[in-house]
Amino acid sequence: MIIPKERWYDAIFKRRSRRAYLNKSLTDKEIEHFMGFCQELNDSVTGVKVIFVPHDPDKVLKGVIGSYGKVKGAPMFAAFIGDTNDPLVQEKTGYFGESFILEATALGLGTCWVGGFFNPEEVAKHVALGAHEKVIAITPVGYALGEYSFTEKFFYRMASDHKRQELENMCSGLPKNEWPTWVKTALEAARLAPSAVNRQPWSFTVDKDWIKISVDKPDMNSNITKISKRLDCGIAMLHLEIGALASGVKGIWEYLDGKDIAVFKVAYAKP
Repeated sequence: MIIPKERWYDAIFKRRSRRAYLNKSLTDKEIEHFMGFCQELNDSVTGVKVIFVPHDPDKVLKGVIGSYGKVKGAPMFAAFIGDTNDPLVQEKTGYFGESFILEATALGLGTCWVGGFFNPEEVAKHVALGAHEKVIAITPVGYALGEYSFTEKFFYRMASDHKRQELENMCSGLPKNEWPTWVKTALEAARLAPSAVNRQPWSFTVDKDWIKISVDKPDMNSNITKISKRLDCGIAMLHLEIGALASGVKGIWEYLDGKDIAVFKVAYAKP
């Protein structure tokens, strides 16, 4: 996957979870763009795919309440599908699903990760699933209301949606006053990654040439959100990589075991 670093880095700071949408369809050009985007994305990865569905998701999201709030008025949606035989399915779903989220944000559209409260049977009516594939999460896609709805304001307060931990509280290793510029930029981008009920279940170990991301507690699906913490960490991985690219640093991810998710190692740094 080729990351458009400038557009997506800017999108990181603009992205907000939106649950209330205008009753307005996407344009033919926008639909065509997402179809092509998803095709290119799916051709570049194994174990996960993103399917854009130009169809009203009302039945898919019927009765969606709980920690997300009810989603209203979205004209279309995207499904994030994973191969359950792939041991990295959650991390990959977070990473590649967030690429769709940031692309939509860059186009001025609203989205919202929905991982626990949707009807998978309704999604399956619109997408073809393989023998071991599962719909891990979805997102509505559309033009968000200019003003936040009452429901959005309520759940933002409830989940402290925009509050983020201080970097000092989530990082270990190299002291902050010794961090290279790319590390600061990468971690600030990762810090803004969305997570279920804003739990921010990650920690970072820092060195001058690498950053390791770990899950804060043994991974399990929350009884509240039904969303794996490893999916959240996959989202943070993409944000971290985009921040590094914005600072002129290219790197590679190496997946790890246990609570250690992956390590981002510098491969090239712009002089």
